[in-house]
Amino acid sequence: MEAKYYTVARIEGEYAYLSREGESEELFIALALLPFGVDVGDRLVYEDFTFSVI
Repeated sequence: MEAKYYTVARIEGEYAYLSREGESEELFIALALLPFGVDVGDRLVYEDFTFSVI
């Protein structure tokens, strides 16, 4: 599976909106599925069904 890169665009309540590099759509995902302490502006990589901060 190819790695996908995202940036945390905003956080609303218990959900984060991630923007994928090179695309205009945002991904809406629960904070519980992201690394602890993730914040707006953080860059994430999605590999092997896991998000990691880069």
